[in-house]
Amino acid sequence: MEPAHFIAFNLTLLAALASPGPAMLMALRTTLVEGRTAGILTGLGLGTVAAAWTGAALLGLDVIFTLFPWAYMTLKIIGAAYLIYLAITIWREAKTPLGAARTARRRPFVSGLLVNFANPKSVLFASAVLVVIFPRDMTLAQKALIVGNHMLVEFAAYTAFACALSTRAARDGYLRLKPVLDRIAAGVLGALGLKLAFDRS
Repeated sequence: MEPAHFIAFNLTLLAALASPGPAMLMALRTTLVEGRTAGILTGLGLGTVAAAWTGAALLGLDVIFTLFPWAYMTLKIIGAAYLIYLAITIWREAKTPLGAARTARRRPFVSGLLVNFANPKSVLFASAVLVVIFPRDMTLAQKALIVGNHMLVEFAAYTAFACALSTRAARDGYLRLKPVLDRIAAGVLGALGLKLAFDRS
């Protein structure tokens, strides 16, 4: 492997992180509702599972999904159900004052883990990216290095994201528009959950 491989991989990761999806929505909302520390912990959970999916792709889990479609479908159904559950919860709490919502906060790290675990298609995405960017004849140590690199990039990106959004201006803006923003987030998460459930790919 060469440094150019990691540069290409990291740029692809950052582009994927910047795209709207359940992970970004969860990180955004957690930071605005529960503060910077909770946002960082959510990012740690998200990054841990994202890197684990990359590790699984490097070890050939995509082949297992191809050989045993029921395993892939089972993970998809569980993931879709979790995203829809999140959507319903956020929708119901849209008009709940922020102080009341904070008393019932969830464990942010675990929430981050579950959100990215809910998307087994990440394995297929990682497989496609890895095949294009990295050589095939990699050692186990090189694969471990890729997973570690992926984890560090995710952690750094979500930490920077949480620090940027934890400002008073961002929080005040969220408070003014909380019902609207929460329902938009709930709608997007629900749509993603339904798409994951009914997508045949």
